[in-house]
Amino acid sequence: QVQLIESGGGLVQAGGSLRLSCTASGRSIGSDHMGWFRQAPGKERDFVAAISWSGGTTYYADSVKGRFTISRDNTKNTVYLQMNNLKPEDTAVYYCAADATVLVGDMTPTDFGSWGRGTQVTVSS
Repeated sequence: QVQLIESGGGLVQAGGSLRLSCTASGRSIGSDHMGWFRQAPGKERDFVAAISWSGGTTYYADSVKGRFTISRDNTKNTVYLQMNNLKPEDTAVYYCAADATVLVGDMTPTDFGSWGRGTQVTVSS
């Protein structure tokens, strides 16, 4: 079993930056493809970014390309999401996901087997 805990969310002004962290415990995630999703009130949980187990391959939703960067440090059992030039449309609960058996550019929540509880990101205008 793996437990995931997200941190780093908060309230930020439009144009600002936040760095989210996802720290895993229980087992190593060094062999796991990892992802970030987000969900706004009343909406579906949407793909944001994904990264291969080695960190060599990344994918991003079109809405965040050029602004967000996913990375990982397997020695720390941690995945990061650096979010720059934030927009009000980025407001959502952000979830870390692990235990994926596929890595594609259009991932869905069912591609992942383990989830954190989420961290709130609010971007004010």
